[in-house]
Amino acid sequence: MTRTRPLLGEPLALDLVNTAWVEQDAWVDFFDDPGGTEAWLTEHGLQGEADQARKPLVAARDALRAALVGREGPLDAVLDHGSRRPRLRGARPYEEIVVDDPAWHAAWVAAADLVRLMGERPERIRKCANPACVLWFYDISKNGSRRWCSMETCGNRAKSSRFQERQRSA
Repeated sequence: MTRTRPLLGEPLALDLVNTAWVEQDAWVDFFDDPGGTEAWLTEHGLQGEADQARKPLVAARDALRAALVGREGPLDAVLDHGSRRPRLRGARPYEEIVVDDPAWHAAWVAAADLVRLMGERPERIRKCANPACVLWFYDISKNGSRRWCSMETCGNRAKSSRFQERQRSA
């Protein structure tokens, strides 16, 4: 059974973090679905054999989650698998990604993306305000006041709960 993943369109690092979520009080891992890893790699235009990339992606996802709550060691361990080399081609600069094992390519790219996000606007990286939600998002709202991973799910649940509480109080 293929599940619908939440939050498509987030930056790569946060999209990897959000490949595992809680649904009806059960932990769901998108990579457990047949074809899930391959679909994720394809969706992001990343290299790698799905069977080989799955384990590094799960390790990177765990490391990204740890870094988001202040534990950076696991992220450094993922980043140790690769680097970027500046290059020129036709007088145009680009960066070549070099990894010690091709299976780590996608995981390394996602980890490097979190470092980029942290360098640009770390205050815009947020966990959903719903205490039961495990998803993260990058707030691109003009005033930086987004609170929910999705207004359609967590935001509406919070609004509905507040409305029901007001009705009970009245």
